[in-house]
Amino acid sequence: MFTRSPLRFALLLCCAALFIGLTSYSLPDTVASHFEADGFANGFMRRAMYIRFTLAFAIGLPLLLGAVSYFAFGASNARINLPNREYWLAPERRDQTVSYLRVHLARFNSVLVVFLCYVHWLVVRANQVQPPHLSTPAMLTALAAFAVYAIFWTRFFLRRFRNAPPAQPG
Repeated sequence: MFTRSPLRFALLLCCAALFIGLTSYSLPDTVASHFEADGFANGFMRRAMYIRFTLAFAIGLPLLLGAVSYFAFGASNARINLPNREYWLAPERRDQTVSYLRVHLARFNSVLVVFLCYVHWLVVRANQVQPPHLSTPAMLTALAAFAVYAIFWTRFFLRRFRNAPPAQPG
């Protein structure tokens, strides 16, 4: 469904939920959940609310994105906007193109889950010190790594559909 094996994506989501749940036990009753650029906390929420929010964001968002794209691409009247759309969505190539789109987006969603779990881990670690302090270098490194991945992901995506083979003379 979301990758070559929907079971792998489901397993990733289960592991992420388990990771968030288990690591949240060490959080204080009031969690520093928002941080300034210098790493110091400027926003707080109750632990139960933080856990629900983090689960919804780290599990629910990728799941929602994956489900919407999966079902949207599967519709015969789906409005898929691609370079060289007429070629790639021609009836003889549509199934292969939709399959590629699903797998490619599943990869992005999987990396998104890992990134959001890492951000949660940084928040857990930030709450272990008083006053709570998020590691700015660790957060910036994570953001940079995710941004680089997103750039390469987009590049490979666009490269795949950029050039359609030349039309054969009829």
